[in-house]
Amino acid sequence: MKLTRTVIIMLLASAIAAVAQDFLKPLVVSADRIGVDASDAAYSVAVFDSDFVADNTRRTLPEVLQLTPGVLVQKTAHGHGSPFIRGFTGRQNLLLVDGVRINNSTFRSGPVQYWNTIDPLALDRIELVRSQGSVLYGSDAAGGTLSAFSRFSDFRTRPDGLAYANGGASYEFRSNGRGSHIGRIELEAGVGGRVGVWLGLSGKEFGDIRDSGVGRMPGTGHPEQSVDFRVDVATGADSTLTFAHQYLNQDDISRWHRTLNNPGWSKNGGVTAPGAWNANTYDQERSLTYLRHTGRNDHADAAIRSWSATVSYQDVTDSEFQDRNPPGGSSIRRSNIDVRTLGVDLTLESEAGPGTLVYGFDFYRDRVNASGSTNNVAGTNFRERLPVADDSTYDLFGLYTQYRWDVGERLEITPGVRYTHASATLGRFTDATDTARLNESQSWDAVVGSLRGLYRIDDAWAAFGGISQAFRAPNLVDLSGNLATRAGGTVLGSTSLDPENFLTYELGLRHTSDAFTFQGAVFYTDVDDVITDVREAPPSTASVTTNGSGGYVYGIELEGAWRFHPQWQLSGFAAWQDARVEAPAFVGGPVASRPQSRQVPLSGSLALRWTAESRAYWLEARVLGASCESRFTAADQAADNQRIPTNGTPGYLVASLRGGWQVNENLSLSCAIENLTNTPHRIHGSGQNEPGTNFILGAKVSW
Repeated sequence: MKLTRTVIIMLLASAIAAVAQDFLKPLVVSADRIGVDASDAAYSVAVFDSDFVADNTRRTLPEVLQLTPGVLVQKTAHGHGSPFIRGFTGRQNLLLVDGVRINNSTFRSGPVQYWNTIDPLALDRIELVRSQGSVLYGSDAAGGTLSAFSRFSDFRTRPDGLAYANGGASYEFRSNGRGSHIGRIELEAGVGGRVGVWLGLSGKEFGDIRDSGVGRMPGTGHPEQSVDFRVDVATGADSTLTFAHQYLNQDDISRWHRTLNNPGWSKNGGVTAPGAWNANTYDQERSLTYLRHTGRNDHADAAIRSWSATVSYQDVTDSEFQDRNPPGGSSIRRSNIDVRTLGVDLTLESEAGPGTLVYGFDFYRDRVNASGSTNNVAGTNFRERLPVADDSTYDLFGLYTQYRWDVGERLEITPGVRYTHASATLGRFTDATDTARLNESQSWDAVVGSLRGLYRIDDAWAAFGGISQAFRAPNLVDLSGNLATRAGGTVLGSTSLDPENFLTYELGLRHTSDAFTFQGAVFYTDVDDVITDVREAPPSTASVTTNGSGGYVYGIELEGAWRFHPQWQLSGFAAWQDARVEAPAFVGGPVASRPQSRQVPLSGSLALRWTAESRAYWLEARVLGASCESRFTAADQAADNQRIPTNGTPGYLVASLRGGWQVNENLSLSCAIENLTNTPHRIHGSGQNEPGTNFILGAKVSW
């Protein structure tokens, strides 16, 4: 096998094995629903704080994960990124905000846009647990569980009884294409030890992007606005009542690859097809409101050591417009899905013998209203076309418990189990045979378990591993969807589906010291009854959801950091995966094994960071790359030929420079040059290329 320079860089990254953020910091994660040091986690975990988001100028929540081993951040559009975590994306990964479940019953298959409704500038930290979240958080947590925690007032650390007020403002400019402007204002006030109020406002105007392979890509820009508000009130020395509200709005996000703005792209003999539609745009709105009471009781005889009780309400609206271009027929399509979700969550922690018991329940009910139509340009051929069953409900209920058992000074074992009940009531929909149906109900039950362990070899080294089950019940889109997919085909739901089941094995090794940190992990996930899209029959472009017989994903992930001088740190990561699905090529056809169409190629990064002795300045140089990805069938490529080039997505190697200056306690400046060599490249499975050379300037003031 011929080694390209990209592969050489990847192998070098494997040898260095370092993560992109400052992995040497002590971190605390909450993936066990209670605090635990990252070095003591019995699973693979990545933690990102607000400094990481700012230093690396991440535009969206999915982009935060771009420098994480084992994650492929596919971008149908630059406002619609979807991370593939250990081979899974969309509704097979679980997203939580402040512990509240964001996944709902209308998440589509494959890459989805919903993670982009979380403003990364409004987050205090982000925690990703790979493969291990289903026992504690329920359905959908197959590939990974991402917990995003919003920013809040630090009133608990302020002098007791003393009123305070402060705030900050930031601005960032990106030069690429038509330029982008990103601004944020934050205000904080309260009384020390008693009450804290937080308000954040973000406004973003993303311009069209440009690269040297395609040029300017008209329609790739979009506006976005968000607000986050939170009040924390001390109800005791160790208990807090929290009220929070978040809202985000995105308009006119173009699925550029389907439109006439896409001229196609060619590189290294691979070609993508041009777009054919006049327009394909999305609008998204998401709001989350919750009330939570949390507390601790550290008395030795306390039956309940800590608790968290939450009531939440969400409203998500997803609207799509398509102009499919032909002058006759039903070329104009509109759809709207509104999901209102009520959630209740209770988590309790108790000391039990030589360990800690975490237990509780959660319940979420979606109420879904949908509308949609097709028409011709003249408006004389109107026909209702629902994207998902209208006037529907979907319930998820779970009971869980997990015991963290300290067997001795070195060994820790954590078993856990969850019972899940899911039920769907389909109001009004049209099935794959174009038959109108009304008020149909289905339900599913499952029990999943996990067993994880951590063995501390010495003060620096630890081995971890485990076996974890996951379960995903069919959702409303699986059962009744009628949506566009890939290069413009249609995927139809089916009411005769069984749940998906997953079983993941993981083994890892971790080193933690003041100067060097390393983590390596291997995993294997077995999939049973995978829900996949299967073509009705050649040459039809329509697909139907069905249960495949199975599949698997396995891979290796390496990360770490080396501080070889008080002012210098070398970092990087490397990862590779392989995945296959067993399913028929068309409905009624023979079952065949085929590669999963979007896999993580051999990929990685190296970064060298210098920080001034005064800590006022820092500079970082990074290279990021991936090898060519061609593991897919000809049929998969043909069905998605506007995103996936013939012969595979070319490998790439891009370099960037970043720096920052803390001028004084009230002013900081930052700058970056991304894609120094203006290399045209595309992340595998994405609908458009990444930006070419991009100058980024930022400033933040505080008071």
